Amino acid sequence: MPGGFAQQGEMRAFCRRVISITACAAGWLAVCIAALMPAAAHALDRTQLAVIINTRDPLSVRIGEYYAAQRQILFQNIIRVGFPAGKSAMTAKEFEALNSWVHEKTVPGVEAYVLTWALPYRVDCMSITSAFAFGFSEAYCAEGCKTTKTSPYFDSTARLPFTQLGIRPTMAIAAANFDDAKALIDRGVAADGTRPEGTAYLLTTHDVNRNVRMHTYPIVEKMLKGRFTTRLLNQPYLKDARDVMFYFIGSSSVEGLDTLHFLPGAIADHLTSAGGWFDQESGQMSSMRWLEAGATGSYGTVVEPCNIVQKFPNPPLVIGHYVQGETLIEAYWKSVQMPGQGIFIGEPLSAPFSSAKHK
Repeated sequence: MPGGFAQQGEMRAFCRRVISITACAAGWLAVCIAALMPAAAHALDRTQLAVIINTRDPLSVRIGEYYAAQRQILFQNIIRVGFPAGKSAMTAKEFEALNSWVHEKTVPGVEAYVLTWALPYRVDCMSITSAFAFGFSEAYCAEGCKTTKTSPYFDSTARLPFTQLGIRPTMAIAAANFDDAKALIDRGVAADGTRPEGTAYLLTTHDVNRNVRMHTYPIVEKMLKGRFTTRLLNQPYLKDARDVMFYFIGSSSVEGLDTLHFLPGAIADHLTSAGGWFDQESGQMSSMRWLEAGATGSYGTVVEPCNIVQKFPNPPLVIGHYVQGETLIEAYWKSVQMPGQGIFIGEPLSAPFSSAKHK
């Protein structure tokens, strides 16, 4: 074994840096896989999640009430707010007032939030999910191709993110209508404990600028060998697959989604600049299209991130944490080192690889 690391924590830190830039050299590959694979997890549950509903948005109210019923969310964990609906962004000042109210109404024991709207998705230069998680701070923003403040939750072993780290990871149930939201919620609930035998599809396209995660794909293949099917493909998009559990690609838009079948609990995203724009024509595909196609979780950036790989989900990490039993919100959040400009969307408690039911 290559040496020089006194503790597993140092080894994990090294491997995270390696897979953020390039593939592990042959001598390091097995070591990186072992170090990055988390131990079996005890996931967050419904008692630790607060649902935030915008009472001035009828769709948010309907989504929030349905989700709370399906996941049996404690009544004290339902937080009702009121602000004008339908705009893509709010100012930092508007958010501070909203966030102050939410904190006041958050009871002890709440470790994470779920939002029940698609709009707004941005707070000035931050995504709204990161703003709720960290509080608004320009340290999580960047003008041009620059890095941002990192998340202490990245690849963390923390079981209680707020208690241990002072942040509440946040995810949005983003949908254009109630039928889409209901289908998403139902998939997430149905996924729990199913231990699906699907496939992880990792695609490399001709889009050089957006393929910056391709060097991590062999790590996923080695990590999942003997326990999950992985297909590394060189093609512009996936078509006619009926067993999609993971789908990662670098592309401004993705064709063929209507030909795919996603298993309950599936995660899928495409690395591009404007995936988190839900209401504007950007020339790039919205990450909501993944949810509408049948995925249970996705991710997109709301402010130009350039192709800085640390601002996007790291496939070995999100898959590694997820297959060890963590919920969707935990696994996805732990896979992004600089999440300030990105929005997490989906059904947060989905846990297909957990032995416990979260309903």
